Amino acid sequence: MTRILVTGFQPFGGQQTNPSWEAVRRLPQCISGAEVTKLQIPVAFGRAGDAVCQTIDQQRPDVVLCVGQAGGRAQLTPEFVAINHADARIPDNDGQQPHRQPIVPGGPDAHFATVPVYRMVDALRQASIPASVSYSAGTYVCNDVMYRMLHHLAQETHPAVGGFVHVPFLPEQAAQMRPDTPSMSLDLMVRGLEIALEATLRG
Repeated sequence: MTRILVTGFQPFGGQQTNPSWEAVRRLPQCISGAEVTKLQIPVAFGRAGDAVCQTIDQQRPDVVLCVGQAGGRAQLTPEFVAINHADARIPDNDGQQPHRQPIVPGGPDAHFATVPVYRMVDALRQASIPASVSYSAGTYVCNDVMYRMLHHLAQETHPAVGGFVHVPFLPEQAAQMRPDTPSMSLDLMVRGLEIALEATLRG
């Protein structure tokens, strides 16, 4: 059976919730005949990526999709590339705040998503879900996880594909911020992630 690993983050930055995990944990147990494993990971440089890589080694999934929060974005945004660079604006949940450091010393400057990001976006738009390809996963823990996960998969003989999708704030989060802060309903996020995974499996 085809296996999918999907991850979402714990809350961070003073928030009480993280829409990435809220959406991931509501995904069905099976998508297009593939078994779905869900993993909550910490907002912590190194430790989060290690948890993903360890689970990859244990579960041997065919698809790995990590999901994170991108406050300020109004769409679901599959990430095109992760860069080998950590530069944190705020400390992570372990108190780490790396500045201008490589994620994997001596590693490639970048790793590109191996999931079909353009096909994902096309499928989402066809379903009337706001989506676009993002060409920057930032330099915080989301990028750290994406880079470590893709770097790990690049060393593996097991033929898995990997990628990362950012989701907006939930409406209840945006309600506590400036009036023009974009958000997306949880139901739409869940459906969007399911569609993105269906598009990946069609490949």
